[in-house]
Amino acid sequence: MKKFYRYAKIHLFFLMSMLVFSSTGFGAKNQQEPKGYPIDSDVFTTLQRTVVPETKPSTEINLYDISKYKKYGYGKWTFGAPLKSVTRTDIMPVDYNSSAVTKKEKLLSFFTISDIHITDKEAPNQLIYVQRLHAKMAIGASLYSGSMLYTTQVLDAVVQTVNALHKINPFDFGISLGDAANNTQYNETRWYIDVIDGKVITPSSGANLGAKKIDYQKPFKAVGLDKTIPWYQTLGNHDHFYVGSIPVDYGIRKDLRQSYISDTVFATGDVLTNPAFINNQDFYTGLIDGSTPYGDIKFAGPVADFKNPPKVVADSNRRSLLRTEWLKEFFNTTSNPVGHGFNLADAEKGFACYSFVPKSSVPIKVIVLDDTQNENDGSADIHGHGFLDQARWDWLKKELADGDSAGQLMIISAHIPIDVEVTAPRSEMGWWVDPQNAVTLPNLIAELQSHPNLIMWISGHRHLNTVKAFKSDDPVKGFWEVETSSLRDFPQQFRTFEIYLNSDNTISIVTTNVDPAVKKGTPAYKSREYSVAAQQILGADISNNNPTKDSTIMPMTGGSYNAELIKQLTPEMQSKLKNLLNK
Repeated sequence: MKKFYRYAKIHLFFLMSMLVFSSTGFGAKNQQEPKGYPIDSDVFTTLQRTVVPETKPSTEINLYDISKYKKYGYGKWTFGAPLKSVTRTDIMPVDYNSSAVTKKEKLLSFFTISDIHITDKEAPNQLIYVQRLHAKMAIGASLYSGSMLYTTQVLDAVVQTVNALHKINPFDFGISLGDAANNTQYNETRWYIDVIDGKVITPSSGANLGAKKIDYQKPFKAVGLDKTIPWYQTLGNHDHFYVGSIPVDYGIRKDLRQSYISDTVFATGDVLTNPAFINNQDFYTGLIDGSTPYGDIKFAGPVADFKNPPKVVADSNRRSLLRTEWLKEFFNTTSNPVGHGFNLADAEKGFACYSFVPKSSVPIKVIVLDDTQNENDGSADIHGHGFLDQARWDWLKKELADGDSAGQLMIISAHIPIDVEVTAPRSEMGWWVDPQNAVTLPNLIAELQSHPNLIMWISGHRHLNTVKAFKSDDPVKGFWEVETSSLRDFPQQFRTFEIYLNSDNTISIVTTNVDPAVKKGTPAYKSREYSVAAQQILGADISNNNPTKDSTIMPMTGGSYNAELIKQLTPEMQSKLKNLLNK
C-alpha cells in the first residue's frame, strides 16, 4: 500500500507538471528566468565626472519624434569635468571661517531617490496627448517623454549603482522622496517595489505587445537592493492623485476611477490650461504602442478625428490605489524593513507620517512628513501644492518637540519642498494658501526655526537639485533644504548624504549627485539618451531655476549641485555628541 501511494504521488506530480507546461505554452528552454541588465563596471559620482549633453542640433523636431533623434543628432552626450563640492556657510555666523575645520567623525550615511514615476505607458488614461498641446513647456515632459518607456530599467540601474557604492562606502539607509508611481496604479507601484526587491519585472500591461522582442517591453530580472540597506518611503502627489494632479474619487470627473481599467481610451480636455477641463471630452489621451521599437503614440488626438472610440485590452492591474491601499503594498516586500516606514505610521487610516532613528548609537531622527494635499479637499486646481491638515501639523510639531527633548538632531523628509516656489495660487508647486491649510508658509518656517536641532529638510517634487539655506539671526536656528532630482527627467540623478561632526563641533552635511552607471546597449542607457534629447528639445532651465529670486539658491551646473553644508549646533548638542563619540 505504501508503495502504491508513493507511485501515486509521483504520477500526480507528473500530471501537475504537464498542466503547468501546457498552460504556459512555453517549452523548457523558455521556462528559464529572464536575464537582467548589467550596469557599467566604472561607477562614479559627479565628484569624479559628469554627464554633459552636446549642443542642441540645428534641426527642430518634436519630442515624440523619437525615431528621428539619431538622424538629427539628438540625445548625444559626453562625460565632462568633475563637479566640485561647494562649501556653504550661509546659515553660520558672519565671521565664521571654515578653512581650518576638519571632519572628525562620520555620524550617518544615506542616499535619496525621488520622482521615479514608474509608468504604465500602455494604460488608457495617461495624459500623453496633453504634452503636444504645450509642446515647448518643460512641464509637458512630465506627461510624455521618451524616457517613460524605460522607468523600471532605470530604477534597476540606480539600485545597482547604489549597491556598488555601498561596497566602497556603506550606507546606513536609503529613502525615496515620493512619486514612486506616475498614476496611482497598482501595477506601477508593484513594479517599483519589485525592482527594489529584485524580482522578475514584466514592464507591460494589457495585451503585453512586443514583450518578446521590444527592449522596453521585455521581462527582466531586477538585481534588487543590497539586503543590508534598509530603505524607507515618502508619499508623493503622483502616488495618490490622477497623474499627480486630480483626485480620483472626489474630483468633478465621476468616471475617473473606471477609466483606469476600461477598454476604451480616455477622452478629456486640456487639464494643464484648466484642471476643470478634465470633464471635457475634446481628445483621446493616447498611449504607447508597445509593439514598436520607438514607442509610437497611438489613439491620440481630437475625438472628432475618430470614427469610433479607440479600444485597448483592459487590465485590472491598472486599477488606481486608494491612499490606504498604496501604503499597504509596502508590507508586501522582501527587502527591509517590512512596511518601509509605514509600519511606524497609522497606515490603516491612510496616515503616511512616521519617524525613525537610523542608528541607535547616533542621536539623529528622520521625520517622514506627508505634505501633499488631501483627496477630499474640494480644490479644483492641480494637486501639487504643499499642504498640512491639522492632524499632520500637530503631529509635526510634536515630533520636533520630542526630538528636542530627546536631544536628537532632526531631518525632515517630505515630497514637496518649501519656499523655493512662489506660493499658490501663483504656482502649482508652491505652498497652498487655501484656508484648509493648517499653517501658512511663514508660520511653518517660524516653527521649524524654533527647533535648533533641525538640520535639514529633504524633498523631491520639482525634479531639481536645488540647495537652499534657511537663515536666522540666531545661527543655531538656521537649517538647510536639499532637493533631489527625478530619475525620469535629465539629469536623472540620485543623491548621497554624509553627515560629519567637525573639529570645531559644528556638523557638515556632504551631499553629492550621482549619475546611474548605465551600460551602453542597455535600456537604461537609451533612457539617458532620450532624457538628454528631451532637455535639448525643450530647453528647460535646470541650471538656474529660481522663481523666487532667492539669493540663498545657487545656480546648478548642468542641473547638478554638490555641496558641504555646515550647521551650528547648540552647546548641549555639542556636548552630547562629544561625550558619545569619546565613549
